[in-house]
Amino acid sequence: MPHRSRLAILLLDLPPEVHAAGTAFWAGATGRTAAPDPTDGDWASLGSFAGGLHLEVQRTGEGTPPRWHVDVETDDVDAEVARLEALGARREADMGSFWQMTDPAGLVFCVVGVQTGAEFDRHAVPWP
Repeated sequence: MPHRSRLAILLLDLPPEVHAAGTAFWAGATGRTAAPDPTDGDWASLGSFAGGLHLEVQRTGEGTPPRWHVDVETDDVDAEVARLEALGARREADMGSFWQMTDPAGLVFCVVGVQTGAEFDRHAVPWP
């Protein structure tokens, strides 16, 4: 059965000691206001950019390195993980409802369910 996916979210993962400074910097750099998630104090959104790509800031745990990672959202997580593995990705951690993976260069990304609603429908790529 065909499924759809898209590169949906670019996340800036920041440990507590640099979270506020990093959030303020990227808000200023993009000309956006960092909108805190009212249900989770570890998240803030800088909004949607070209092609519906969202820029989000996530507070990670102490001792984790600052990094960027992307979320691939899909309407079939298992099918998308298998598709990306065929392209050279590796599963790193089963996070319950999504997978943390690495690309062939070792860069971290996640395969998640649909999170952006209408933007997913507008920008997702169908796969056979």
